[in-house]
Amino acid sequence: MSSSTLVFATPRSARIPAVLARLRRPGNLLLLASLVAFLAVVLIGDVLAPVDPLKPEMRARLQGPSAAHLMGTDPLGRDVFSRVLVGAQLSVQSVIVIISTAVGLGTVVGAIAGYAGGWVDDVIMRITDLFLAFPALVLALAIAGALGPSLTNAMLAVSVVWWPWYARLVRGQVLAIKEEPYVEAARAAGAHDARILGRHILPNFLSPVIVQATLDMGAALVTTASLSFIGMGAQPPSPEWGAMLSDGRAFFLNAWWLSAFPGVAIFVTVLLFNAIGRRLQLALPA
Repeated sequence: MSSSTLVFATPRSARIPAVLARLRRPGNLLLLASLVAFLAVVLIGDVLAPVDPLKPEMRARLQGPSAAHLMGTDPLGRDVFSRVLVGAQLSVQSVIVIISTAVGLGTVVGAIAGYAGGWVDDVIMRITDLFLAFPALVLALAIAGALGPSLTNAMLAVSVVWWPWYARLVRGQVLAIKEEPYVEAARAAGAHDARILGRHILPNFLSPVIVQATLDMGAALVTTASLSFIGMGAQPPSPEWGAMLSDGRAFFLNAWWLSAFPGVAIFVTVLLFNAIGRRLQLALPA
């Protein structure tokens, strides 16, 4: 076995038991159980919903929380509890699409910039700086406004805003890793650039990217909900949480439950995402 392989393989294999030991701690197991329960709601929320979340029932309009309607009803008589459950699917699916797109694009762009260096790095980073020069929500609002109000366009707008952060993160990691002895040894052995990036560099910057992606899920959820709240995201009768908050603001004084329960759902979900991100930050190697 070559010395370059020893430098690359031994530290990574030695980290695995330590990472698993950290993840088995009671606090992490409790958090994992909460995540499993939440994902179950996301996956089968439409099955758990007691009634059709889109079906109006004018005779039951604006009823408060009760045994018949655990979270009350909206101005059209639709069950808020059912809408929150189904809205979990829409909101989390949006977050997954946004983060996956941003991480994928940002990783590719950042890896190319960091590994190529020179004028390629300069051009890519100046384009990245152009996106980072604008406040994220303002830029997302401008893009969503240009594309037209819909949840799909809102997801696209937030993805476009989010990828530069990952490009910056990955570029910094690649700049440091590509100078490591095992990368130099692989290059001297005749490995082509794609193999070096995929086999020797990519595995060593995945941890910070995973942690950052998990921490960003809450922010992506809030940003998407914000666009829906101002009418640039999900459109009626969609039960997306931000759209539900928007529907309830006109009745806040008389029907508090219309805004309270979607707001609590957003709060709890963001709290869960952030807690998972912090735990991963402590458990995964830097």
